[in-house]
Amino acid sequence: MKARLFIKPYCGWCTKAARWLDDHDIQYETVDVIANDAAFEEMVRLSGQDLAPVLEVNGEILADFGPDELPGFFKTLSPAS
Repeated sequence: MKARLFIKPYCGWCTKAARWLDDHDIQYETVDVIANDAAFEEMVRLSGQDLAPVLEVNGEILADFGPDELPGFFKTLSPAS
């Protein structure tokens, strides 16, 4: 599984999302969209909006979410993910 978590520093939802991923032993790359303009543009292109967090897992996107949405999102992913 290839996962990337697009975040903004000091974003409470971003911190909660990272904590949930860590608690569930899900490996992911953190992408700071404030420090990297290209990453911000990619997040907007992928998600259609500029709010964080955005999670990309094997091309599937979950945008502007709270941690309570993560279990359902991971259930929708194919077993190969």
